[in-house]
Amino acid sequence: MATIEKVETPEGTRRRVAAKPSTWVVWFLVAVFFVFLVGILSSVVVDSFAKQWFGTWLPPEFTADWYAAAWDRFDLTHVMGVTLLVAVAVVVLSVLIGVPAAYLLARRNFPGKRLITLLFLMPIIIPPITYGIPLATVMYNFGLGRTVLAVVLVNLVPSVPFVIMTMTPFIEQINPAIENAARMCGATMKDVFLRILAPLLIPGILAAAILVLVRTVGMFELTFLVSGPRSDTLVVAIYRAMTSAGGAEARQLVSSMAVLYTATMLVILVIALRFINPTQLVARVKDSSDD
Repeated sequence: MATIEKVETPEGTRRRVAAKPSTWVVWFLVAVFFVFLVGILSSVVVDSFAKQWFGTWLPPEFTADWYAAAWDRFDLTHVMGVTLLVAVAVVVLSVLIGVPAAYLLARRNFPGKRLITLLFLMPIIIPPITYGIPLATVMYNFGLGRTVLAVVLVNLVPSVPFVIMTMTPFIEQINPAIENAARMCGATMKDVFLRILAPLLIPGILAAAILVLVRTVGMFELTFLVSGPRSDTLVVAIYRAMTSAGGAEARQLVSSMAVLYTATMLVILVIALRFINPTQLVARVKDSSDD
């Protein structure tokens, strides 16, 4: 915490903000964390452009050939295509399923509503590996293992509840009298949903879709358990390359892939933060769980 002290000077009394020792310790730890984080990211970026880098602070030569080599060696055209396909499919299906379900939770009271809400929260709050292994077992039993369809299905498990928990507070904020007035004028449920609710829910749908996109692109556990050589997303492809490669050359190829992945995630996050306030979103999900 900081305190305001009054200091007597020849010019008069001035106020000075004085921080307690605990505040300086906290800021020091935060600074150490960011220096450590920036150092790791910088070393990966430099490594991805270094022609040779052993035992010196900076490599003697730089090259961008590692990116082209990694793109060809690990077939990143296919990997990026799979990543895009999975992300778009999960976003679209999650919105199509989650928004109507959120509407029912927001507008209807029925027995077991709290239990259903709790069940929707479970895939969000528990580690994905907890339910990922049983899900993977089911996928392989049905012959869907190592397919893009399996990757999409397992990613829907946490994504649909996430959309529901995000959209329910948005729908609750809309006055039901608007819908009732439309029905009295002869509008069907489809008309009410598409012409009245949909325009009002666009900000919430956009926020939920972007967050699901970020979550899907970065989801490693569920995707890794059911994907294969032709259905890996970028994050899983990086892991397979890192664990199967050896030598300095392979290390720099993996570094270049990591830079591509980090850049992709940063772009998505920057776009997401343009439309989403994380603090408000966490508060909404917390309020939903409390109810």
